[in-house]
Amino acid sequence: MRFKENWTETKERFAAWWKRSLTDRPLMRLVARRKTLPDDLEPVDEFETPRERYTDVDGLVKMFRNYCKSHTFMAESFPNLDLNLGAGSLAIYLGSDPIFSWDTVWFKECMDDLESCEDLKFDPENYWWKTHLDMIKRGRALSRNEFLINIPDLVEGLDILSAMRGPQNLCYDLMDVPERVKYFVEQLDDLYFKYYDPMYDALKDDEGASSFTAFHVWGPGRTAKLQCDFSAMISPGQFRDFVVPSLRKQCRMLDFSIFHLDGPECIKHVDALMEIEELHALQWTPGVANPPGQDEVWYPLYDKVHEAGKGLWIFIEGQNIHDLVECSKKLVRRYGISGLYLLYEEMDQEVAEELLRSAGRKFL
Repeated sequence: MRFKENWTETKERFAAWWKRSLTDRPLMRLVARRKTLPDDLEPVDEFETPRERYTDVDGLVKMFRNYCKSHTFMAESFPNLDLNLGAGSLAIYLGSDPIFSWDTVWFKECMDDLESCEDLKFDPENYWWKTHLDMIKRGRALSRNEFLINIPDLVEGLDILSAMRGPQNLCYDLMDVPERVKYFVEQLDDLYFKYYDPMYDALKDDEGASSFTAFHVWGPGRTAKLQCDFSAMISPGQFRDFVVPSLRKQCRMLDFSIFHLDGPECIKHVDALMEIEELHALQWTPGVANPPGQDEVWYPLYDKVHEAGKGLWIFIEGQNIHDLVECSKKLVRRYGISGLYLLYEEMDQEVAEELLRSAGRKFL
């Protein structure tokens, strides 16, 4: 880990966070811009097409190495590169076609009718599966272990079925053919690990540790982010019926799990999520035009997570050192240190150093 000075300590602190046993300060992600750019930045060609922007592993690795050279990874931040083919690449392994744009990847619907659709099966020869696994392996080799390559954003369950079937169609399916929905979700439960395991094997370190995409989490074992963004459109009863059983299975197959809760429409499912004993932590995304993660309006949500004994992942927006310290203080005083992971926007070196000094005093 060329670009991370305190990597051993960081791993120990992540392990303690998962166990909710931190004692000195919360887990913190602090990435600081260096005051001056280094002289050894590598020349990188611009991507010519949206597809290249996602699949040019050599270019992506060069760009990220330049980023590492121009930033400092302080506290528990660590250099980790995503090589995603969209959020939900499991869909393209199973027959959907990707639609590349500069900002994201969409997936074409490929299931016409759940009543007549064939079973979903693992296909080791699927073009996009082979391509993505090769990308991951090449990224790992090119990284030279100077930074981590994340397990990609496979996604699971109803979100994958929604991508392949179409969200509106799936809403009708839940009412018209609920047993067929469950049938395919159960297949996806098994297929998830058919694809997760080779990715994990390609990326784990010598001790079996891994990092998972997008949310800057590392764990000393099989680690993953779970989600169900489609749950914004279903009732709490449907969530318990169609989603919770799958989540329990996944959590039991993983060593460390964090659920990505996306937007106020999904808060209604928190009670059910907190009943999943095997789930370790919750990550909260407030959504566009809503108050940021540190806002007190979200405290009732955080209270439920804290009371259930789960870890809290909270992103704090802003650059003003006084505001950053004050809102961090409030969170620490309310939820303690042991299970709290505070993530901050990229900031100037001086601000990051002052914030870390304040944290060393437990934000008192």
